[in-house]
Amino acid sequence: MKILYVTTISNTVNAFLIPHIKMLIDEGHQVDVAFNIEQEVKHEIYEMGCKIHQLPLQRSPIKRENFRAYKMLKDIIISEGYDLVHTHTPVASAIVRLACRKLSSVKVLYTAHGFHFFKGAPIRNWFIYYPIEKWLAKYTDTLITINKEDCERAKSQFKAKRVEYIPGVGIDIDKFNKVEIDRYLKRKELGLPTDAFVVLSVGELNKNKNHEVIIKAISKIGNPHIHYVICGEGQLDGYLRNLSKQLGIEKRVHLLGFRKDIAEICKASDVFAFPSLREGLGMAALEAMACGLPIITSNVHGIVDYSKNRVTGYSCKPNDIEDFTNAIHSILQNYKFIEEFRTHNLDAVKKFDKQNVETKLSKIYEEGL
Repeated sequence: MKILYVTTISNTVNAFLIPHIKMLIDEGHQVDVAFNIEQEVKHEIYEMGCKIHQLPLQRSPIKRENFRAYKMLKDIIISEGYDLVHTHTPVASAIVRLACRKLSSVKVLYTAHGFHFFKGAPIRNWFIYYPIEKWLAKYTDTLITINKEDCERAKSQFKAKRVEYIPGVGIDIDKFNKVEIDRYLKRKELGLPTDAFVVLSVGELNKNKNHEVIIKAISKIGNPHIHYVICGEGQLDGYLRNLSKQLGIEKRVHLLGFRKDIAEICKASDVFAFPSLREGLGMAALEAMACGLPIITSNVHGIVDYSKNRVTGYSCKPNDIEDFTNAIHSILQNYKFIEEFRTHNLDAVKKFDKQNVETKLSKIYEEGL
């Protein structure tokens, strides 16, 4: 079978989809990719023999370049003779389904990495995104969801030919679980006191990741031994630094930027904080669980598929500073909780292992074609 993977930008394939493409190639399929090359394409994609189609896709749906991308994509699908298009990310997936709606010989699989409409989402998201997804669902042969709330809604309210659930894109649990470090040396390398209580977050510095609520919570606790490490880049870097300074804890908030040693930093930390306003699932928190960390999260959308209050750590209202303050303080005051949460998390995260996800994905391909 000849398959085309489409995402809005190359970053998505680089970060999440290479194992899926490799699985399909190993099963005898030809797989090519199409996206806007924002991040340099990883060498593994070239090594697998994938043809790369450059499209002027833009993340903003109102950009004129997306109309040109639509016409280019439709021409590519027809001229290359693809049997199936597997699409990811909202803009690319809307364009794919419009391009394929009259191509009866082409199957369309769409993996929704988290709808923008969910319990507690802003009303404008429901007005804008919900009707679009509902309309486009009728041009979808298989709609794959990665959290239970989205799956239930898609099955009951959308008219895709088939709706399936898989637990995320899959993580390499062994990669995170088996990392061993010298905590003393790693903390020194990161500029952290060796006796600090380290709270870690990983994610882009944007409004959705909601790092500021943790900064404010740590400020309220007032314990000089608590340090907050944030790995990630983004437009709110300056804002978070200024907020830390205003609250008088700038020396205990460490913005490390983009890092390739996340597993090691997890092993050097005491607890993982994930206060996002929205997540399709949340890879960063699952990776932290695979490292044996307790997690303190918001209680929204896909996060609730694995974050259980007083079981995996603590689950809090996303904008409730007091909730997060109490959660951090509880673990700080009761170190026995760390071992209890660690034991549970190492077992619970197995559901999201890449082998389990790839097995389910392979079955979806097999049964749906």
